[in-house]
Amino acid sequence: MENVVFVTMSEFGRTAKENGNRGTDHGHANCMFVMGGDVKGGAVYGKWPGLNDHQLNEGRDLALTTDFRSVVGEILVRHIGVRDLNPVFPGFDNNSRKFLGLIKA
Repeated sequence: MENVVFVTMSEFGRTAKENGNRGTDHGHANCMFVMGGDVKGGAVYGKWPGLNDHQLNEGRDLALTTDFRSVVGEILVRHIGVRDLNPVFPGFDNNSRKFLGLIKA
């Protein structure tokens, strides 16, 4: 398992508030699941934004608190050994981001 990291994610979340048909629409943020031998599991990483109206994006969506490129970037650097993330995530500030600490050093 020390050679495996598995990531699940989606390109959209679901709104926290119902729409007019009592369902939910495509939303602004969601969660990712990361597991593997080098993953420090058993924790939730990131910041929980809350579900109160003033905490939601536009009053209906979860607020985005962690960019997926920070999560995947940490895996690429600390698990796989990628030295330069700029070709992987062009235009993303790869140099100033801080790792979440989800991969064992």
